Amino acid sequence: MTHLWKFHGGIKLDGHKTLSCDKPIIQAKIPQFLVLPLLQHKGEPADPIVKVGDYVFKGQIIAQNAASSIHASSSGTVIAIEAHNIPHPSGLKVDCIVIETDAKDQWLELEPISDYTSLSADEVRQHIAKAGIVGLGGAGFPTHIKLKPTKIATLIINGAECEPYITCDDRLMRERAKEVVLGAEIISHTLGGVKRCIIAVEDNKVDAYQALLIASANSNVEIIKVPTIYPMGGETQLIEVLTGNKLSRSNLPASIGIVVQNVETASAVYRAIEYGEPLLSRIVTVTGSGVHKPQNMAVLLGTSMRFVLEQCEVTSKVNRLIMGGSMMGLSLPNDDIPIIKTTNCLIASEENEIAASTMPCIRCGSCAEICPMDLLPQQLYWFTKAKDFQKVEEYKIFDCIECGACSYVCPSSIPLVSYYHYAKSEIHINKSEAKKSELARQRHDFRNFRIEREKKERAERHKKAATKSKAAIKAEIAKARAEKT
Repeated sequence: MTHLWKFHGGIKLDGHKTLSCDKPIIQAKIPQFLVLPLLQHKGEPADPIVKVGDYVFKGQIIAQNAASSIHASSSGTVIAIEAHNIPHPSGLKVDCIVIETDAKDQWLELEPISDYTSLSADEVRQHIAKAGIVGLGGAGFPTHIKLKPTKIATLIINGAECEPYITCDDRLMRERAKEVVLGAEIISHTLGGVKRCIIAVEDNKVDAYQALLIASANSNVEIIKVPTIYPMGGETQLIEVLTGNKLSRSNLPASIGIVVQNVETASAVYRAIEYGEPLLSRIVTVTGSGVHKPQNMAVLLGTSMRFVLEQCEVTSKVNRLIMGGSMMGLSLPNDDIPIIKTTNCLIASEENEIAASTMPCIRCGSCAEICPMDLLPQQLYWFTKAKDFQKVEEYKIFDCIECGACSYVCPSSIPLVSYYHYAKSEIHINKSEAKKSELARQRHDFRNFRIEREKKERAERHKKAATKSKAAIKAEIAKARAEKT
């Protein structure tokens, strides 16, 4: 029996998982057009290495930078490289490569690795980087960079899918458990052979747990059930429950010898090594009250969300589209947006987004009781309202993971997370302005120093010139006297 710890707070939520969890993963259709953003995750955008008019094969690299690669999800012709909307609540546009598909789905020749154990960790990482794999749990950080740390003792594969509505990881673990286990073994090898490898699954995912147990029968990978409580899937919370180590937001798991990866990331790593497949698609949960046929679908990256929703028979009464779960997901302005590497769920809702009337804080303390980071949300709220950002920082605002649990339980319907967004933004702006002011002050001080130095140098030159002139006059006088004698 594995000993588990507890994180502070947490909340039991209605998961709404039954809408889609019992239906097998289906392959979405190939769209007529693929729109592939050059920026799909944190970091700098990739640089195109194709041009308009080029024919591309499925799996061909079409853009890359030092951190990541982007591939053609299907074969076809590049018809544009232009700005398009991406998944962002602001309606932000970035440059995208647009491919008109030819329905042939012709693969580029793949390069599988027959025996990854014969390769060095760096060689495996390079293969993962070339495959364009990023964290598929939502963060989207390039996987090969996360696998660079040394002295890692514990690898945790995160199957704790705690957000309401999302079931893509559940279905993946049920249907492709062997891929997850073998992917975990490859990641362990890349980290230099960890002492302990764990796949964590919430205790309400019975079928997924059983499938993983069978798949890991001849493996050293441990399958551990963790309590179903939100936000168990958070990296910090999962580490605390499994190891007892409590991390602050400023510390990376690698600092205590731990690396965490998502189950679909592990599966993608396996497919990249075993079959040579780059990351071209991902499993997306399509669900919500506005969907007639909720489903988990394997969708090609770059596919329009509208095209995906149509395949699940969305009603005409959809009022809101969310990418991600209902707690931390992004409300999108429209559905003319491509599926990207971090798109794990689409919630199409018929419910009107009517905000409850905000009432004054009654100091009930419910927010502090359920905060998984053991913060004081009420104090953060008051200090933010007072614009006392120094106090906000002292009360560890940047440890907040913005899970939304405090807003969820607030009886006064105060949008606490919105206040924290505002506070963090203001602190960043203030620090940026302070940095600019300090730089301007340093430049001003250096200018004054340079002017003063030049004054001194001029005075010194004048003094030397004057001394030289006096010496010359004396020499001439002495010469004249000598000539007279």
